Amino acid sequence: MATILAFAGSNSSTSINFQLVKYTASVVGDQAVQLLNMAYFPFPMYSIDHEREKGFSNSLVELKNDISKADGLIISVNEHNGNMSAYFKNLLDWLSRLERKFLLDKVVLLMSTSGGKRGGLGALEIAEKTLVRFGASEVLTFSLPNFKDNFDKSKGIVNEGVAKLHQEKIAEFLSKIKA
Repeated sequence: MATILAFAGSNSSTSINFQLVKYTASVVGDQAVQLLNMAYFPFPMYSIDHEREKGFSNSLVELKNDISKADGLIISVNEHNGNMSAYFKNLLDWLSRLERKFLLDKVVLLMSTSGGKRGGLGALEIAEKTLVRFGASEVLTFSLPNFKDNFDKSKGIVNEGVAKLHQEKIAEFLSKIKA
């Protein structure tokens, strides 16, 4: 059985990307999934001065260790002004200071959603390129547009075509982490 680490690149308590990650984690079958709500992981804005003076927080080291132990990751990134959120970029900055290739040989199912018709594609494209730089062996992508129209908390993804694509991406992700 594969071990999967799942979280959103958002620290918002009402994150729709966390809702998407939580739903995805619930439909991956019999895999062991560790679901993290990043609203409980506050990290200071990265600076070399802060790192020099205070080092790395225990929660950051534990997160890096959890990533190392996982066979694959499910991450959903939110978009701010066509880019990854400052929170997610900051998280990547901290993790890369602990270990530059903190995603070495990891397969990532990278998702995004938003209230708009592009579904956070700007952030998704940037995050995909960035994760590969940190060692991810493969990044599979999925975007859920128009979150309020296409997602229901009790039913999940309600648009049949989008739901089918989501299931296909999950199946491809699971086949790659089991290989």
